[in-house]
Amino acid sequence: MNPRLVLENAVNPVRSALQRNIRQITGAGVINFDEPPGDPGLFGPESMVWQVHADFVPMIVGGVSALMTQMLHPLAIAGVWDHSNFRADVMGRLARTAQFVAGTTYAARPTAEALIERVRQRHLSVAGIDASGTPYNASDPALLTWIHVAEASGFLAAHRAFVAPHMPEAEQDRYFREMALVAEMLGARDVPVTAVAVDAYLRSMTPGLRFDQRTREVLEVISSAPVQSPALRMFRRFVMAAGGSLMPEPIRELIPKSERPDLIGAVQLMSWATPVGRWALRNGAAARARRRMSI
Repeated sequence: MNPRLVLENAVNPVRSALQRNIRQITGAGVINFDEPPGDPGLFGPESMVWQVHADFVPMIVGGVSALMTQMLHPLAIAGVWDHSNFRADVMGRLARTAQFVAGTTYAARPTAEALIERVRQRHLSVAGIDASGTPYNASDPALLTWIHVAEASGFLAAHRAFVAPHMPEAEQDRYFREMALVAEMLGARDVPVTAVAVDAYLRSMTPGLRFDQRTREVLEVISSAPVQSPALRMFRRFVMAAGGSLMPEPIRELIPKSERPDLIGAVQLMSWATPVGRWALRNGAAARARRRMSI
């Protein structure tokens, strides 16, 4: 028998299993990345956004890191607390976030614009008063900037940790400049667009952040939401730990050590897992978008 065929028969079930698990985590399969031919979307294949968002493992770790950062803002967590069913559907919420990021990165422009408009409309109904009595509104440009910067910095931190540890600062700046487009389309203003400006912004926001019972409960829900397989539960433990480790300083220090999902070797393991995720997702959003551009 052909040795190559023997190898393919051995690895294909593994690849299929990994693809199923990844699709379960991200809720993939609901966005069309294949049409229309030649449409570059919001950024195009030469952009830093396409490069940084190309790998599943860094993106899921960066997304968790961003969420752990975002939830320390009292107005941000108030919106989640009052207007979402995160306790019953935390995996669905994470999947929808993953779909939004993938769609605005790799889908054709009409699809990306429709996703952004859908979120803009949803934000109009998200308003209330936080735990301290401060009014909040999800359409507030300053709050949108906070959500965006936490997200973009999380994705870039994971990309640098697992894929490009020597990424030049000029490329980091280009990533932040490109990503600001989505934030501004959602309504954010005064978005920092360089690595230095992002670091300064995050440090300036730190005094207004807090870890309280609400953030504790959200963290517990994310850490313990039901998943179908022991392998996924173990994967989540390492993702949570790696995500916590990559949170920006000094914001990470706001989470008490006893509450942090620390796990020795988590960052190193996720670094090893990155090429495995790349191998498993041979037909992911990035690959499909590149094929669309080549037609």
